[in-house]
Amino acid sequence: MPTDPPLPEAQDSLGFLHAPVATLVLSERIVLRANAMVERVFGWRPEEIEGKSMRLLYPGQTDFEQVGERSRKAFASDDICRDERLMRRKNGQIVWMEGRGRTLDPTDPFRLAIWTYVPLESESASPEILTAAEKMIAKYLVNGFTSKEIAQTLARSPRTIEAHRANMMRKMQARNASELVRSLLNLEGD
Repeated sequence: MPTDPPLPEAQDSLGFLHAPVATLVLSERIVLRANAMVERVFGWRPEEIEGKSMRLLYPGQTDFEQVGERSRKAFASDDICRDERLMRRKNGQIVWMEGRGRTLDPTDPFRLAIWTYVPLESESASPEILTAAEKMIAKYLVNGFTSKEIAQTLARSPRTIEAHRANMMRKMQARNASELVRSLLNLEGD
């Protein structure tokens, strides 16, 4: 016997809680509410992340601040913004994510905003500046792996990893490894 659909108020709540993308409601970049997909995408149960700063989901303080500034600038011209960035899962893994946000108060964009996050694992969705192989290697570089460790992990030769790393340094105009990692952490999508 079919059950009656929930009342409209309950539908709104169900829509948020069970949306197919990780969704956060933020105030001043503090998580007010998180839906069930947050656990699948970031590894945090909603109750673990609610009340916490978004800083928890970024590889470092600098990229947290820079993404915040980019978002503030984007919200100055539209109530919706989108970008791609590296984010951190609960287990420490760094992953490419697409973030889409909407402010509910364009005059004070961080007062109340809704953000969705989708991991960008496929080549077509990742930032165009890097090849698929470079994106894979970048994930290890930002986690502190050496070229030799990356080569062992990916079952590739160290020379291949070094070649990809050199290409990334050229593309990112990095003079050394720390500049490359900083550039990768701050990489914006198109």
